[in-house]
Amino acid sequence: MSRLSEERTVATNSSIEWTEVTWNPITGCDRVAAGCDNCYALALAKRLKAMGVAKYQNDGDPRTSGPGFGVTVHPAALEQPRKWRSPKVVFVNSMSDLFHAKVPISFVRDVFDVMAETPQHTYQVLTKRASRLAKLADKLTWPDNVWMGVSVESFDAVDRIDHLRATPAAVKFLSCEPLITALPAMDLEGIDWCIVGGESGPRARPMDPDWVLDIRDQCMEAGVAFFFKQWGGRTPKANGRELEGRTWDAMPQLASI
Repeated sequence: MSRLSEERTVATNSSIEWTEVTWNPITGCDRVAAGCDNCYALALAKRLKAMGVAKYQNDGDPRTSGPGFGVTVHPAALEQPRKWRSPKVVFVNSMSDLFHAKVPISFVRDVFDVMAETPQHTYQVLTKRASRLAKLADKLTWPDNVWMGVSVESFDAVDRIDHLRATPAAVKFLSCEPLITALPAMDLEGIDWCIVGGESGPRARPMDPDWVLDIRDQCMEAGVAFFFKQWGGRTPKANGRELEGRTWDAMPQLASI
């Protein structure tokens, strides 16, 4: 089997601290907010296209996307989780957004069906399209092994929390990464987990430590598990991930255990 084969039966191990593997039945996306400005997936898709990786040959709109990053569904990839021999914590669509308007609801349902039929795995789904998430929520069947999250990278995105709260997901989480503004006085009712991280890459925007401490304190007061991923910088690990002399790795209980 070619190393550039579109599908592999083994899990794609992830360097993301809060997950184990990634699963991409959809690839490609479009810019919708300031948090997308330095998207790692957009840059990676361009490289993968140049390498000849089959999943990344569909170009997106150059105004909002880029080479290899056109929204594309991959039905063959739906079978991948069934082939993993041991339970995994799975980040779904690290290279796309399941609730993108260009993803048919029939395919969203197919993804949810696979997650329901593989209860040994725990799936983490993250979206910036919180309004579509809310619109589709009652049209989907939500198994207990699905964690649903929204990106809340700036104060302008706080309304996504209300859309998330309206879903029946067993675990609801926030990804405040890349954190580019303060997020004071969030309503964390019904939220189980919060990830915070700074931006990385050559154009990384700085993150004020006071923003992080305030979110940490809000989580502690609300009883929300707090996970600090990184300070960010030129590279993801450039400035480490300690906050006040320690790491913060709290997570909800895994549904598959």
